Amino acid sequence: MAKEGLTRNDLGRETFIDRVWRWKEEYGSRIILQLKRLGASCDWSRTRFTLDSGLSQAVREVFVRLYEEGYIYRGDYIINWCPRCQTALSDIEVEHHTLNGHLYYIKYPLKLSTPHSPLPTLSVATTRPETMLGDTAVAINPNDGRFKALNSQVAILPILNRELPIIEDDFVDPEFGTGIVKVTPAHDPNDFEMGKRHYLQEINILNPDGTMNANAGPYENLDRFECRKRLLGDLEEGGYLEKTEDYLLSVGHCYRCQTIVEPYLSKQWFVAMKELAKPAIEAVREGRVRFIPNTWERTYFEWMENVKDWCISRQIWWGHRIPAWHCRNCGRINVSRKEVQVCECGSSNVDQDPDVLDTWFSSALWPFSTMGWPEATLDLKTFYPTSVLSTGFDIIYFWVARMIIMGLKFMNEVPFKEVYIHGLIRDADGQKMSKSRGNIIDPLVVINQYGADSLRFTLAILTLQGRDILLSEERISGYHHFCNKLWNAARFILMNIEGYLPKEDPSKSEPQLCDRWILSRLNQVIKSVTNNLERCNFSQAAQNLYEFIWHEYCDWYLELTKLQLYGSNESEKRATQERLIATFETILSLLHPFMPFITEELWSQLPGRKEESILMASNWPKVSESSIDRESIREMELIKEVVYHIRNIRGEMKVPPDKQPKALIKVPEGETLTLLEVHRGYITFLGRISELVCGPSITKPPSSAAAVIQEMELYLPLEGMIDIDRERERLEKELNEVEEEIKRTDLKLSNEDFRAKARIEVFEREKRKKDELNTKRLRLLENLRELAVG
Repeated sequence: MAKEGLTRNDLGRETFIDRVWRWKEEYGSRIILQLKRLGASCDWSRTRFTLDSGLSQAVREVFVRLYEEGYIYRGDYIINWCPRCQTALSDIEVEHHTLNGHLYYIKYPLKLSTPHSPLPTLSVATTRPETMLGDTAVAINPNDGRFKALNSQVAILPILNRELPIIEDDFVDPEFGTGIVKVTPAHDPNDFEMGKRHYLQEINILNPDGTMNANAGPYENLDRFECRKRLLGDLEEGGYLEKTEDYLLSVGHCYRCQTIVEPYLSKQWFVAMKELAKPAIEAVREGRVRFIPNTWERTYFEWMENVKDWCISRQIWWGHRIPAWHCRNCGRINVSRKEVQVCECGSSNVDQDPDVLDTWFSSALWPFSTMGWPEATLDLKTFYPTSVLSTGFDIIYFWVARMIIMGLKFMNEVPFKEVYIHGLIRDADGQKMSKSRGNIIDPLVVINQYGADSLRFTLAILTLQGRDILLSEERISGYHHFCNKLWNAARFILMNIEGYLPKEDPSKSEPQLCDRWILSRLNQVIKSVTNNLERCNFSQAAQNLYEFIWHEYCDWYLELTKLQLYGSNESEKRATQERLIATFETILSLLHPFMPFITEELWSQLPGRKEESILMASNWPKVSESSIDRESIREMELIKEVVYHIRNIRGEMKVPPDKQPKALIKVPEGETLTLLEVHRGYITFLGRISELVCGPSITKPPSSAAAVIQEMELYLPLEGMIDIDRERERLEKELNEVEEEIKRTDLKLSNEDFRAKARIEVFEREKRKKDELNTKRLRLLENLRELAVG
């Protein structure tokens, strides 16, 4: 419509609604497509839309019942008004931003000057001078002794020359401005309440589009901000503008279009919330509804215990039409479940209320309206209440609180037992994603490039409870490598079980240390992942799997199985094949909620699968406590630590892959020495060394690199393994480069301009870079010292 230069008024209500329906059919299906591509396992035959006929019936039923019980009423009230959208907004639909503004001090002449009140004018401070055109009083605090003599006198409104009574009211803050305030009941919620207490006139000075109306006198038809500008000029010219001060303002903006909203006197529909909120507060306090993390309960209570009446009418055309018909003859409002054609007075001159309901009104009924309520359906009996609601913190009051309120009111039971609060997805620098910033990540584009499993796993592992997700393509790409790792592991297993057929009589071969270790660690991971999922700690569950699969199963266990798979003992080979399949099946089951596509595919390729067998319908793995052998874990940790340091020295000193140095370990007599001797085969195989020599009397050979491991000293002789002079030159060159980079980073971090302008994330990134460079510098110096000993 914007491209066509059309507004909804150009089209008319029916044509506009028809266009919105067509837009919904086209773009609503995109959301379903995204969910399907992401692998959401929903029953797609149960899709619901808020304006489906069944839901519309539920909405109308709730409205009528609440109206009949006195909870819904219609009245004049100060509401938040968006001049661009030309609709009312509830308090939580208004986003407040801190802006630089001004505090204007304006002189209001007194009608009478007496010996007790010699001031010819009063100084009144305001941040919105244009609203003075709607002033109907001036107020002072009754306890402010400075202005006692002013009570019951009359001030004159500059420009319009309207007489304004001077009233006393406890709301006036003596510390604000001069302690004298203007009262504009039609354009400020606090002034509105003050006006009711003092029976003041309410003068609306604004048109719905934000321009000034006839009550603004000479400023009629001007935009509100242009009016402000001209009015200030006129006040200054007339000698009424005393002074202007800089002032920080908290300014409300429309959450849809970011237009500055106006407090606006209007006739609207409201739900009285205080009584309805009480059972919902108790439900959370008593633990019938639990927030995860529970810190959000405090936010919930703060909102609910200070709840205001809910403005539910919206001056737009798309939505559930308010089921109320106004009689043009007698003025009666007829609220009905069915269309009203004749008023109770007998007149057929009835018109349906033009407003629609706030979209959150129908959303509040979602848990039971989608199940056929108000009918007592089988679906309603089966699926209400549900177990867990997953949602964002920004709609705890918009949606969560109101669902609890409506569920208790109309179902006499909470709609869900737990509320899992996740963060918002932001870009890598913590910025909110928006088209204007150009930092939006399209899920379908990501899925096409990296696969749905990569995106799902990334989101899961970044979902720390209650914190926002900092998402980047680099992160997704990183976890795409994890998918590849899993695929390569499967390929290794399938290649090495070729020809294997599951038998009823499993191999009786004794498990090796690596088998006992991996089975122990796998059961620990089952326990950890299950517990974390039950606590909605998805990030930790995903991290557990990532670390175990990549850094234990693939990096260590699969490597060690080669000793049996490529050996000559058929019994050990068959036992290893069995264990590979069994452990990998369990891994796929644990990983399936995070990566449904790749795990389902790999599951189907394992031997012994029936054609109709699917991983999704398989049982969740159970922990076998008896299979957790802590001694095997301890022994493998020792082996891993020794091999890690051997590999680290090889990497740091650039020992070629085809070279196999000898390793010497100085270690006291005792259990550690015995374990090293027993598992010598693992260490030589994994560390790619020619020989392992251990004992208490080992001395460091010339030109050796060294590492300290617990009570041990590891030595790798490098003579003949590398060109020592050339390696020394390379290390010195790299050290110079690192030291230059440290200098550049120091200059950047000490630069005042950079410190003042850089975002905190960028500054912290540079600090981390410096720490990493210093660590690298120390490592290079240590390597040079090792080569200097000869």
